[in-house]
Amino acid sequence: MGDMSDIASRGYAHPEVLVSTDWVAAHLNDPSVRLIESNEDTLLYSSGHIPGAVHVDWTTDLNDPLRRDYITREGFSALMSRIGVTPDTTVVFYGDKNNWWACYAFWVFQLFGHTNAKVMDGGRLKWEKEGRELTREVPKITPTTYEAPERNDAEIRAFRDEVLRHVEKKGQLVDVRSPEEYAGTRLHMPDYPNEGALRGGHIPGAKNIPWAKAINPEDGTFKTAAELRELYLNNASLQPDQPTIAYCRIGERSSHTWFALRYLLGFKNVKNYDGSWTEWGNSVGLPIER
Repeated sequence: MGDMSDIASRGYAHPEVLVSTDWVAAHLNDPSVRLIESNEDTLLYSSGHIPGAVHVDWTTDLNDPLRRDYITREGFSALMSRIGVTPDTTVVFYGDKNNWWACYAFWVFQLFGHTNAKVMDGGRLKWEKEGRELTREVPKITPTTYEAPERNDAEIRAFRDEVLRHVEKKGQLVDVRSPEEYAGTRLHMPDYPNEGALRGGHIPGAKNIPWAKAINPEDGTFKTAAELRELYLNNASLQPDQPTIAYCRIGERSSHTWFALRYLLGFKNVKNYDGSWTEWGNSVGLPIER
């Protein structure tokens, strides 16, 4: 297929985590593949989605209803059963906003070790631009039995105290928010509500690389490895062999950068700090730069 070889030719460390719209179109009836749509705009799915795709809503499906945390092992097992996934199923994420929330869902699935996971390059935007089929029909899913392992945060998730130690060691930090949020002149993204940050600024020593710079805006696809190296290594002086922590405001935009660094550029040790600015900017006594 034309654009599969395109993904393979972009020089990524792990090209297998991306699939093309052609690949998805060819696997629409493949029982070993489950398409998952995850959007920022949670009403989009019902207005039309790729045939056979199930909806995973980040607010209700991935978050614990009470604690500020992700779902537990039991919650994840129930979700996977409901969307008809077994440990052998390849899950393919896609969504709106340059696959921002698709990468977030992908990251949460990795906390439970579902490594059989991919992202559809270009997301909804590319699928729609190519005039491919969208349906309002919700697939009829036969529930599966899925026994998730305990959630393992240690490898890819950073917590506040670990971030503080990282700052004290002058470790690599990537702030993927807008330049205004980074500078502290704005407490949230343009055109979005202020989700509870009391102080503006950034974590000391963080490099500002807005998350969407990893994407080609015209079709939502990821830039080539050479372009990503220019962005993260040459311009921002990040070293792929050094421990790296990415953050934003609540951990969603930074999961997109985490995906790009870990899989496309092959960074050895990169974590998403999902507490991000709403936790750091509100914590008593933590250092802030402007």
